[in-house]
Amino acid sequence: MRPAKKLMASLAAVGVIAALSGCGAAGGGDDSAPVALRMSVWTSDEKQLALFDSMADEYIADHPEIESVTFESLPFADYNSTLTTQAAGGNAPDLAWVGDIAKDLIDAGALAPLTETFEGTEGYEYDDILPSVAQSFSQDGELYAYPFSNSPFALYVNQDLIAQAGQTVDPATLSWEDVDRIGAAVNASTGKAGYIIRDFDFSGWLSLANLWAGWGAQPWSDDGTQCTMDSPEMVEAFQFFHDSVYVSGATPGPGVTADFFAGDAAFTTAQVSRASLLDGSFPFEIYPLPVGPAGEYGNIGQAGMAVLAGGDHVEEATGFLSFMTDPENSAKLAQFFPPPRESLLSGEELAKVNTRLSAEQLDRVVVDELADVSATPPVTSPAEITSVGKTALDRMWSPDADVAEVLGGVCDAIAPVLQGK
Repeated sequence: MRPAKKLMASLAAVGVIAALSGCGAAGGGDDSAPVALRMSVWTSDEKQLALFDSMADEYIADHPEIESVTFESLPFADYNSTLTTQAAGGNAPDLAWVGDIAKDLIDAGALAPLTETFEGTEGYEYDDILPSVAQSFSQDGELYAYPFSNSPFALYVNQDLIAQAGQTVDPATLSWEDVDRIGAAVNASTGKAGYIIRDFDFSGWLSLANLWAGWGAQPWSDDGTQCTMDSPEMVEAFQFFHDSVYVSGATPGPGVTADFFAGDAAFTTAQVSRASLLDGSFPFEIYPLPVGPAGEYGNIGQAGMAVLAGGDHVEEATGFLSFMTDPENSAKLAQFFPPPRESLLSGEELAKVNTRLSAEQLDRVVVDELADVSATPPVTSPAEITSVGKTALDRMWSPDADVAEVLGGVCDAIAPVLQGK
């Protein structure tokens, strides 16, 4: 394994990379003994875990060499650090979900290549996987994680709160200015929150990409080396959000908890997969993200399933992953996660397994959006950048903050990390 010039904070120890990629891995053991596989995931949803268990049971029934497959739920907030800590202690899983950590793991040689196994599996239909969604988990034409979840962000609408405030929503022309105006009216008349950027909570600042992308802004250059948090577009986007907090009151400020899915807000931006949280307690609609000054846009969140190269059972783990992600099982996964397979990407097909959204809604916010969505460009050391950026942004959350000056400070803080210094 080539030495890494700089790793993210959670992979700073060389021993962690060695454990993940196989350099110095223990290996050995009885090759004839049944294999127990373990996959780390960040979901605790009982229905999702039950589906995974059923897939494992079916696979084990036809593969006596596999004794068991365990799905280990880790808290999302600590997922990356827990995964790498396990690896450092010699307890890395055989398979794992990967998100923003993927680029670091691929660069470090910590993920096993999948393309040859997938292409060689009868009935897998590898060409059905959209190249556009596989890109984030590929390098030099090789796939290192199956992009099982490709969930566009959408705008959820609580129709009850909109009506109580005497407001209407026209999805054909809905803009962020409209969301701010309607949200402020909802807050003034009902005391509920106007709009929520889900998972932001004045901490997870990269969640604001769902807003700033409407201004044509992004936090760093496409190659992930230059900070652009101080660009004119980003300043305008943050000024809009700052005014929503401290001027219009359309979105709650620090320390206020509001959950759209509990009926606490009129709007929220969230991934389409979060529709599983809707419990029928209020009428809702779901639309593409509002139009911003830069026009229409889309934003996507992705997750992949990977095999860790440092495990003792890479071949067995890759075989199970090829089963778990074949066309039949991909269709089952699609009830929770927008799939990467072109054959499954129609509202009609998705509605067969989605109990919350109609075929029309799924066409609108998944199928039509996946053709033209963007994601924040990947970077190395995402955990460190997130932490350093959050600290620099803390000064933003006061009524008299100088938005441009604070964002300049964010670049001062994260630029050295982006540049590997």
